[in-house]
Amino acid sequence: MRVYFAPCGIGLGHVGRCVPIARKLMEKNARVMFSTYQEGIRYVEREKLSLIEAPPIGFQVKPDGTIDFKQTAVNPGPFFASFTLMKQVNAEVEAIESFKPDIVVSDSRASPLLAAKILGIPRICILNQFQLIIPRKKHFLRLARFVDSITLALIGKIWTSGNIVLIPDFPHPYTICADNLNIPKSYRKKVKLIGPILPIHSNKLPTKKELRKKLRLPIDKPVIFAPISGPIRERAFLTGILRRILLEFPDDYEIILSLGYPNADTKPIFHGNLRIHKWIPNRFEYLKACDLVVSRAGHGTLTQCMCYGKPMIIVPTPSHTEQLNNAKQAEKVGVAKVIEQEELSKEVLLKNVQQILESETAERLKQIKEEVLRYDGLENAVKTIIEIAEKRM
Repeated sequence: MRVYFAPCGIGLGHVGRCVPIARKLMEKNARVMFSTYQEGIRYVEREKLSLIEAPPIGFQVKPDGTIDFKQTAVNPGPFFASFTLMKQVNAEVEAIESFKPDIVVSDSRASPLLAAKILGIPRICILNQFQLIIPRKKHFLRLARFVDSITLALIGKIWTSGNIVLIPDFPHPYTICADNLNIPKSYRKKVKLIGPILPIHSNKLPTKKELRKKLRLPIDKPVIFAPISGPIRERAFLTGILRRILLEFPDDYEIILSLGYPNADTKPIFHGNLRIHKWIPNRFEYLKACDLVVSRAGHGTLTQCMCYGKPMIIVPTPSHTEQLNNAKQAEKVGVAKVIEQEELSKEVLLKNVQQILESETAERLKQIKEEVLRYDGLENAVKTIIEIAEKRM
């Protein structure tokens, strides 16, 4: 069996959930090929998996990490945006024809689905956001209405053009991306919630105490883990703020800050009770060993924390409606506190850390963890891919 993975390359979340699926399939003697771009390339290269570089596509970002929808809309403009999509589809057609897969798995990318459809190859789409949502600010209202009027009809048609759409999230009432799944009834029969895709489950790792000893973390004080992910420019502004804040944090806490550069050195830099890693390959060991996570509101990070029973303090990217919705839902479920980026300071962060560690959030998460671990997104994804691919073979 040959499987062609085409994850979005903006940030690491999409590639990060496709890699464990590929590894599982390789254990069953499948051959895999990846097609991605931008940050996704570095991740796949580090994992030493076969790779074809796809033409990049993305959006404009302001210096503070805020998504600039106005510049994204006018630069490069609709003509060149269409040209870029056509260029991507053409590149995917050539790559797919060369690899000759039995199935194409796209994670949040339209061009591989269109290319696979042209070639008559079975295809699966992995998604946690069905529709692009423009912020409802005054100067975005006209753009928002225009985008809303076409995306559900056009993008929805593309996402569901294959055999099935897999949503790597929990069923109600714990669905983190619930507000990002505005799916019309006509498409719902092709959509399936499968549970988060975890590379490794918490119960497969040593105990929290054993991991702290292995990672040289103190046993007797709270450990804060800050794995900052997302596109480079989005996370750079936040890591700059956090670095300054965490350097001044009291010695009552041990802190690990990960900058999220997969092609970087893994050796940490120590500043008192703060460790700064450019990259942490064993991030799930730190996730199990910690008491609290500080992060952006990326879908993968939030669902992983819930599976590991870790309370969160979330700083969503400004104007990033997917993250804002994720954060709102996590807070509603009772597993996180949300801090707006413009309000982030040492005093605000420290106050929220103290409140969440002294609250009953950790107890609530233990109960939620028992429920959500019943949904194994990795096994469900692998099973679905094999079933659809074997029908063609």
